[in-house]
Amino acid sequence: EKLDNLVGNIEFRNINFNYPSRPEVKILDNLNLEVKAGQTVAIVGSSGSGKSTLIQLLQRFYDPIEGEVCIDGNDIKKFNVNWLRSQLGVVNQEPVL
Repeated sequence: EKLDNLVGNIEFRNINFNYPSRPEVKILDNLNLEVKAGQTVAIVGSSGSGKSTLIQLLQRFYDPIEGEVCIDGNDIKKFNVNWLRSQLGVVNQEPVL
């Protein structure tokens, strides 16, 4: 599925996540975060606190163990992955030009 009119409101609802390679380490524990379209947000934390994981969940490189990631109120699991990724612009922590 694709949205005809993407606004860009992003919401992480009750997200729990562990990487498959380290199932004993909880990366995100019942995270709730709402970012309105056009809003600027800084996610700050120490190494391993889940900053990059949030973006990887949004890009569907991983799915949460529990909870849902939504764009404009729609669970992103129902979107075409290629379309979803084409709608996102990401600058990684250490960009190489």
